[in-house]
Amino acid sequence: MRYISHLDLMRLLIRAMRRSALPLKLTEGFSPHPKLSLKRALKLGLESQDEEGIIVLKDTVDNQEFKEKLQRQLPEGIEIKDVEGNLN
Repeated sequence: MRYISHLDLMRLLIRAMRRSALPLKLTEGFSPHPKLSLKRALKLGLESQDEEGIIVLKDTVDNQEFKEKLQRQLPEGIEIKDVEGNLN
């Protein structure tokens, strides 16, 4: 997964989220897509162990259930280590 670009990683995560059947909150407008934000973009060829991201859901989901559903849809080399819920 070292040679996947930031844009490709975003597409990969969006496809995995859609396949996982999570209640995703979508952007409004002509071409809605899930609300997803990664803290920083890595340069091509760099590896990282602890990247953070934000995924916005319409409904509350148990943290463990979220992690398991999404992890099943991700390829080898991408692992979800921890999930925090925020009800704000």
